[in-house]
Amino acid sequence: MGSRSSSATTARKARVPLDRALSKLGLASRTEARALITAGRVRVDGAIATDIARMVIPERVAITIDNTRRERPELEVILLHKPRGVVTTKSDPQGRPTVYDSLTGLDTHVVPVGRLDLATSGLLILTNDTRLADWLTDPATAIARVYLVTVRGRVAPETTRKLERGFAVDGEHLAAVSAVVRKASGRESHLVVTLDEGKNREIRRLLAAAGHPVTRLRRAQYGGLELGTLAPGKWRRVTDAEISRAFPGAPKRRHR
Repeated sequence: MGSRSSSATTARKARVPLDRALSKLGLASRTEARALITAGRVRVDGAIATDIARMVIPERVAITIDNTRRERPELEVILLHKPRGVVTTKSDPQGRPTVYDSLTGLDTHVVPVGRLDLATSGLLILTNDTRLADWLTDPATAIARVYLVTVRGRVAPETTRKLERGFAVDGEHLAAVSAVVRKASGRESHLVVTLDEGKNREIRRLLAAAGHPVTRLRRAQYGGLELGTLAPGKWRRVTDAEISRAFPGAPKRRHR
């Protein structure tokens, strides 16, 4: 746990561009932050800051907007059932629906913890708790992500063993923690695949390397948090007690 803790601490104290700092502090989205900064409405340690790319450590500077130091909002952790065909961004230049379209009734700005691609559905965590988000996405934390996967063709037992040993794909080693076939036919197979890292499109790339392209993918569990019966497009708040149970060792949350 020592190395993991120091790794997360380093990530939390890293310098980031000013627009991202406002987002990390829950004061504005990246787009809103850029507009505020270029309009001269943001001050850092008392001085007007108009350089979006200025590097700061969010936890170590005093940031005000319109000469007012805004209180950080209460910490929120949201569990969303992301539907297929929805992008994990604040806005989309192609006009596709985003995960934020589903967050009706939520006043606090939250950001996704990792991403699910357009065609993937399932459990997505969003939060304004940057300490928790950094810890969850730190590769050293190695939190299990469980996916329900449908692929083309019959997946043989030896293929699941290959998935667990891994494949070299585009110069990167991809491997499942476990791969279990639930049902198989000549046309398609249904698997439960567990990963412990959030590499880009890892399951799709891994199964394609094994000769079984993915046709449907849903994340059912992240650490100890389960999707359960939450309907697509619906969300719920995650309590502090749930976080403690689901993610032992996570940084203690600090409410104002």
